[in-house]
Amino acid sequence: MFIQEPAPKEASAPPLRQNKLRRVLLRCFVIALAIACTRTFIGEVALVPTSSMEGTILVGDHILLNKSLYGPQVPFTGLHLPRLRSVKKGEIVAFHYPRDPKLIFLKRVVAVGGETVELRDDVLYVNGIAQREPYIVHSLAPWMRAAAASNMRIFNVPKGELFVLGDNRDNSDDSRYWGSVPAGNVIGEPILICWSYDAPSRAWLDENPWRSARFYASMLVHFFPRTRWTRTGELLR
Repeated sequence: MFIQEPAPKEASAPPLRQNKLRRVLLRCFVIALAIACTRTFIGEVALVPTSSMEGTILVGDHILLNKSLYGPQVPFTGLHLPRLRSVKKGEIVAFHYPRDPKLIFLKRVVAVGGETVELRDDVLYVNGIAQREPYIVHSLAPWMRAAAASNMRIFNVPKGELFVLGDNRDNSDDSRYWGSVPAGNVIGEPILICWSYDAPSRAWLDENPWRSARFYASMLVHFFPRTRWTRTGELLR
């Protein structure tokens, strides 16, 4: 004699395919949430499309920004996490451009609040003392330098603000032209170069969808010869 149990009704358990779909969607949500939290509170990879920091950071460098110590903003609120460190003179920082906070600039801090800054024939003076700046470069031809030498009268950096300059002094939109930056505008500091691809600024900044798509597609062909392999993993100071 055989005892045969009745088969379970189909309505008592969701279909196997539906369970798999739920698991996939849940995993995708968790991964997306982890990426969003990492990008917001810890760090992110950012492209440098201009040459204002040339000499230290090149056009096409993809840099890792450390954001965790600079009071990252909680999404969809005006709240910020505690700022764990203050910016020091000589550091490179990423910050919201004071005149248009939607733009992110990358510059070097040459003076902090309470100090004075002056430029005389391309020489930087902080508190009246000439500064040694081995990192700066000049992109203009030597015969143009005399007429383009940078001069600026003494500027008193307000408390809680930073005076920033680009390492490429001949091609940088910086505090010489629009003043100091509130320290609270700083969102992070570059740690290292994740990847560097040799292409001009116009290619990275092109807003034409067709030309932009064609440029990124060309990377499939030119990836190896145009990648600056020696810069990959390079630490930034």
